[in-house]
Amino acid sequence: MLGDYAKVRQRLSRLLHSEIEQIYGESDEHSSLCEIELKCCRRDFFDYTSGEMPEVGQSVIVEADGGYDYGVVYSTGAIAAKKYMLKGLDRKETKRLAVLRIAGEPDEADYKVVMQREPEIKEICVSRIKKHNLEMKLVDIDLRLDQQKVTVFYTSGHRVDFRNLVRDLASEFKARIQMVQITTREEARRANSFGACGCILCCSSWMQKIHANPFAEKQDAAECVQGEHHSYNVIGQCNRPKCCLGYSKPLKGRKKGRPEKYPPLGSKVTTPEGNAIIEGIDPARKEILLRYSGDDALKHMSLGEFNTMFVKK
Repeated sequence: MLGDYAKVRQRLSRLLHSEIEQIYGESDEHSSLCEIELKCCRRDFFDYTSGEMPEVGQSVIVEADGGYDYGVVYSTGAIAAKKYMLKGLDRKETKRLAVLRIAGEPDEADYKVVMQREPEIKEICVSRIKKHNLEMKLVDIDLRLDQQKVTVFYTSGHRVDFRNLVRDLASEFKARIQMVQITTREEARRANSFGACGCILCCSSWMQKIHANPFAEKQDAAECVQGEHHSYNVIGQCNRPKCCLGYSKPLKGRKKGRPEKYPPLGSKVTTPEGNAIIEGIDPARKEILLRYSGDDALKHMSLGEFNTMFVKK
């Protein structure tokens, strides 16, 4: 209920829990700590002291700022404690909120009412943004289960003065309004769409964390593509380098350098057909892409054929 692909993330979490229990066994350390997934791809840590720990994927009602909200258990026990320490939250002197109870039928009914109201609230927010002539793009909204708070997620290229918009929305919905600016990567993650490969976006399905630019050097980026299809192969829906490219080189780290020697990109070569420029290199296929200076024609050559026929200038 928290997204089309939340079940995929929960299944991966269950598999991780089963592996941890097989290796380390059950542990009583931090037994009250659990990680809860909320709407809009948000996760937070809560204390559960009401008895037996709920299972992964079970719906719960959690304490919120001045109210309560609906969530799903994502991780518990040792795994939740490990994540809590890796994020450095154990070093901060902040009081954790609590899981109030397991969600019942009345809570599920209230959650359906909230989900039915959200499209109407989103349309009103879009109209108010146009009314105030604000240069911002509305991505998503989140109505809390108690309907006392509305969170508006947006993207913008610069700072936006939305004070008048907040007052207008607060008078319209009779609730607290929180404006949250997100990145284009986070926007693509919330879209729950498909990539150019035909599969679900990695950031929407299985990735735990959105990575930064996966390229260590620009030269590596240029060698992973084939000339004229550079932007199509590298840039994702977020208009940033694709996250999957960080996993496209399995030999990286095990071998320093390549066994084959490739000519530098942009170098000039002489061919029987005329002068050409090395436009691209595909190490996986061991091919060289040439662009002829006369008619801008493109030609793919194998590395072996290139080494025997062409001479650098």
